[in-house]
Amino acid sequence: MAVNLGSRGKGRRRNRPMAEINVTPMVDVMLVLLIIFMVTAPLLTSGVNVDLPKTSAAPLDQTAKPLTVTINAQGKIYLQDTEVQATDLVSKLQALSTTGGQVNNDQRIFVRADKSISYGQVMEVMGNITQGGFTKVALLADQPAAATPTSQ
Repeated sequence: MAVNLGSRGKGRRRNRPMAEINVTPMVDVMLVLLIIFMVTAPLLTSGVNVDLPKTSAAPLDQTAKPLTVTINAQGKIYLQDTEVQATDLVSKLQALSTTGGQVNNDQRIFVRADKSISYGQVMEVMGNITQGGFTKVALLADQPAAATPTSQ
């Protein structure tokens, strides 16, 4: 009569250490880090906190880094992250956009303003910038999360 030992006949395989590396947890961690950096990177563009109005317009294609002029809720004007006086704004913009001793009038300038600021004050700042010779001046606004551009 033959004795059936089943799977126990060839030795013990259960107690051997596993020599394979499981990369799934590492991939999960990398994806979480990627999402965190993708969310926080746009928030690092300007340090002045303003409450922008909402719009459904499509975002502009950005090829070169623009200069940002910000007007906060108190009416203070900032160039990038530095507070400037309205009278010094154009000269500082020209200094920042100068390359090779010549002012680059095609430099993109984004104007951000808190939605509580009056329209006249925003237009006064934009008028000063365009009188300084800059031709590419644009207003920025927040886009609602549910807004999607429609093609016509």
